[in-house]
Amino acid sequence: MKAVHIVPERNRLIAERLRQAADLLEQQGANPYRARAYREAARVVESLDVDLRDIVEKEGFEGLTALPAIGRSIAAAIAEMVRTGRWAQLERLKGAADPVALFASIPGIGPGLARKIHETLGIDTLEELELAAHDGRLEQVPGIGPKRAAMLRPILAEMLARTRPRRRTVPPEEPDIATLLDVDAEYRRRAEAGDLPKIAPRRFNPSGEAWLPILHTQRGPWHFTAVYSNTARAHELDRVKDWVVLYFHRDEDAFEGQRTVVTETRGPLVGRRVVRGRERECRAYYGL
Repeated sequence: MKAVHIVPERNRLIAERLRQAADLLEQQGANPYRARAYREAARVVESLDVDLRDIVEKEGFEGLTALPAIGRSIAAAIAEMVRTGRWAQLERLKGAADPVALFASIPGIGPGLARKIHETLGIDTLEELELAAHDGRLEQVPGIGPKRAAMLRPILAEMLARTRPRRRTVPPEEPDIATLLDVDAEYRRRAEAGDLPKIAPRRFNPSGEAWLPILHTQRGPWHFTAVYSNTARAHELDRVKDWVVLYFHRDEDAFEGQRTVVTETRGPLVGRRVVRGRERECRAYYGL
């Protein structure tokens, strides 16, 4: 008698989310290869007899990348779902992202401080928060300071330790300024022309209107997703359709990077499109 394959419930839920992401990427005009990769990963996840949490706890990130059809970026997504029960990228594709709730789940950070972190730094993942805790940006958030930032670093490291690749000795690579500004220009041009699909963000959208244009595009090995900044600060300053958030990764990267592009309002770059956090490179790009 042939044994019946029983899919662990966690695996079934993660496979379903991977398929949801594939469907949304197709609907939003992303590279078909990405959608196929998610569907193949979902098939592999459902074929496993062992719970994905057990793989993560016993073998860490490398245990996921050892599975067929599971590259580093998809392994990072699975690890995030195992760790938090959520997947920020899927929530973003659906317009349901809530980074404030994610940050508020960290010991020592309540809802008010989580909101300040998101609005001040414009980040929405634990990996970006950990990077900000190490490069000094987190200390700039009102209510944080050097002492609390130092306290949060080991907490974040422990939360991420079992579900990340072995630590690299060099900072993660990012696209160059010219590439980031080119994607920003494509997004704003196509959003203005009305030829991008639109999603209905959950935040600051009581009517549930699908108003937020979303772009998936590629430059060489880099995959990009671009959206207007749907944050409280952007709405407060009436800069929603000026601030553009770019998410980027390569297939071999474990985690997604993020930058915000704005029109500078002061200094030598006034009136020019600038990548926040990389102003010095922007001055060189513009020959200033």
